[in-house]
Formats: sequence, structure tokens, C-alpha cells
Amino acid sequence: MNKALVIGCSGAGKSTFARELARITGLPLIHLDQLFWREGWAATDPAKWRAITAHLLTQDRWIIDGNFTGTMEQRIAAADVVYFFDLPRWFCLWRLAQRYLQWHGRARADMSPGCPERIEWEFLKYVWTFNARERPKIVERLTNMPDKVIVFKAARDVARYLAAPVHQPGMAVTP
Repeated sequence: MNKALVIGCSGAGKSTFARELARITGLPLIHLDQLFWREGWAATDPAKWRAITAHLLTQDRWIIDGNFTGTMEQRIAAADVVYFFDLPRWFCLWRLAQRYLQWHGRARADMSPGCPERIEWEFLKYVWTFNARERPKIVERLTNMPDKVIVFKAARDVARYLAAPVHQPGMAVTP
């Protein structure tokens, strides 16, 4: 494994997993949020974002943490393994609340400086509707490549995987 993609709902534990996987494998870690968001939560221009993503994919080794559906197709194609965090929305919302309490008013390590932790209505709505709106699109993209997909349905699955001596793809995606 030289190129790993970590995707799923916000609050599912993607960034935490990606950090630990980078520690275990020695692969360089890229948090897309750090590259996309500029100070004050200003979004990167779409054309510039596509160029940034295309450049990332030319690298020989990486772990890329983040969804960003506009460039997800290219990242999935380039990845050796895709980790899909398919956790219940209640769990993601609970983790977001914990994260907010821990980081409120400060930028997390996986975010750009000048982007303090916050929770807004649109973001909560995105998380609440993720399994109904975003999950089916992700599952459709991953269904034809079960040999490079690992799906986590619960936090204990993540812990068990990280504790295993070998980290290989092959867990099929189920709708």
C-alpha cells in the first residue's frame, strides 16, 4: 500500500484514523481540509482546487484524508486502498459535539490555521443527511472495486484493524 484514501461522514473518525495509519505505515499524511480552507473559512477556488488535487495524486506515496466529492472520483482511482467510514449519523453527531467541546474557538491540527472549530446549521444538516444523500454516491463509486476497499461500520472495527499486524484491503462494500 502506497496510496490510501480515507473517506466518510464528518465526525466518523477519519482524521484520527489517518494520523494513526500514517504513524504505522510511514506514509505521508495529507488532510484535504488544510489545503481547501483558508483563513476565516474561505474556500479555495474550484479550478485551483482541482489543480491542487491533481498535483497531490502525482505523488508516489500518500494517505489522503477527506471527502470533497468534486475530486473524489480521481482520488479513488489513484488509491491502492480506500477506507470508507460508514458509521451511523448519531455516532458522527456525538463525535462532532465532543470535538466542538474540545476545540471550540481553536483550529484543530488537521485544519488550516485561522479556521477555528465551529458548528453551523448547514454543517449539522450535512452530517444528518449524509447517509441518505452522500453515502449512496460513495457506495456506487466503490461497489465495483471491493478488492481495494475497507469499510468500517463501527469504531471497534477501526481499533481492531489498526491493531492487526497486516493492513490490506478486501472488505466488500455493502449498500
